[in-house]
Amino acid sequence: MEKLTTYFTHVKEEIQKVIFPTKVQIRQAFFAVFIVVTVISIFLALVDLLMSSIVTAVVG
Repeated sequence: MEKLTTYFTHVKEEIQKVIFPTKVQIRQAFFAVFIVVTVISIFLALVDLLMSSIVTAVVG
């Protein structure tokens, strides 16, 4: 039982050291990820369109 108490004491000490992000930081990170994912998705869609056009032109 003493090990369990020690464990939770250490957990409490460590969780107090954590610096949680602010709402502004979370919002900025969300928009950054959203923009990157959108740009990559558009790029991959264009590459797919180009490749399918090339294959269609070669095959048929």
